[in-house]
Amino acid sequence: MAAFFKNLVKNKVMLFMVLPGAVWFFFFSYLPLVGTITAFKQYRFSRDGFWASIVRSEWVGWENFKFLFSTNDAFTITRNTLFYNLAFIFIGLILSVAMAILLSELVGKTMAKVYQTGMFLPYFLSWVIVGYFAFSFLSMDRGMINQILGWFGMERINWYSEPKYWPYILVFVNLWKSIGYNSVVYLASIMGIDKSLYEAAMIDGATKWQQIRNITVPLLSPIIIIMTLLAVGRIFYADFGLFYQVPRDSGTLYQVTNVIDTYVYRGLKTTGEIGMSTAAGLYQSVVGFVLVMVSNYVVRKIDKDSALF
Repeated sequence: MAAFFKNLVKNKVMLFMVLPGAVWFFFFSYLPLVGTITAFKQYRFSRDGFWASIVRSEWVGWENFKFLFSTNDAFTITRNTLFYNLAFIFIGLILSVAMAILLSELVGKTMAKVYQTGMFLPYFLSWVIVGYFAFSFLSMDRGMINQILGWFGMERINWYSEPKYWPYILVFVNLWKSIGYNSVVYLASIMGIDKSLYEAAMIDGATKWQQIRNITVPLLSPIIIIMTLLAVGRIFYADFGLFYQVPRDSGTLYQVTNVIDTYVYRGLKTTGEIGMSTAAGLYQSVVGFVLVMVSNYVVRKIDKDSALF
């Protein structure tokens, strides 16, 4: 015990630095874990407060989880959530790394900052605004794309009633909004690479492509693996704003836009069952945890230094 307090005193500066983050995690990540018990209860409000409501609610076991998997939509929402996130992870990874490499190769630093700002800006836009941007392009009557189709004598498309286009639209919109933000991480890593490596390669006659392939990409691989592992952990989470605001909650598009998060939201609006919503969140968290552990185990077997832990 004495050694423990001695270490506290010795590392007090570092501990004070991490204290705000630790407090945030305690109140917003660890303390709410107690509420996961509502996933196994038929939650009902009580006038005596939240904790009294949890204690007095009826225990229903796995009934809330059965609601998620007993409907005809269970396969659809799981498939959509999984495959959209796979597309976001792998296509986004390739484009983010490519964009970071292109920005790092710009000679004019002023123009590089302009491009970075322009790419970073969409990340700060809410999905409500992005949804209206998309509507300005896809509107049946006044949408820009339909206007262009009309100029060429082509038939207008009712985008919000045609499910076949939306997998591509949603992937494009997500990438447009997130690539700039994700590329910053890789750009910072590229800036930290020792310039003497490139100078030695240039002396040996290496082309720019050879420098990227043999120096930049291999040295970026640890951060690429870490970012991918973190993304895999949220592969069963969908960005609610993307799948709800951009398609404008069109019922004809549910087969390609309905994911776990939007399904739970609509179910909660209809039934008001908080227990069911908590069960869905717990299901997503457990699956995400298992995927991170499995992925990290595979990475450790291949390259121990590139694993998260």
